[in-house]
Amino acid sequence: MNGILAVLIIGGIAGWIAGLIMKGSGQGVVVNIIVGIIGAVLGSWLFGVLGVTIGSGLVSSIVTATIGAVILLFLLGVLTRK
Repeated sequence: MNGILAVLIIGGIAGWIAGLIMKGSGQGVVVNIIVGIIGAVLGSWLFGVLGVTIGSGLVSSIVTATIGAVILLFLLGVLTRK
């Protein structure tokens, strides 16, 4: 149960920060958590492919998730522009 709570908290923080960075991409707590969780997966995968290691712990998890969430919001913005 603690793992799920940690994922939700890290996802929420990362999604919120990514929304601030991307100006107006924040859609509420639930969407921020979802964007943050998907961003964490994307960021972890991308850093693994590139061989980049940020570190371990809470702060590095939030940084990785935030970078992934910003990339996700950017890609979604590009795909939804007309």
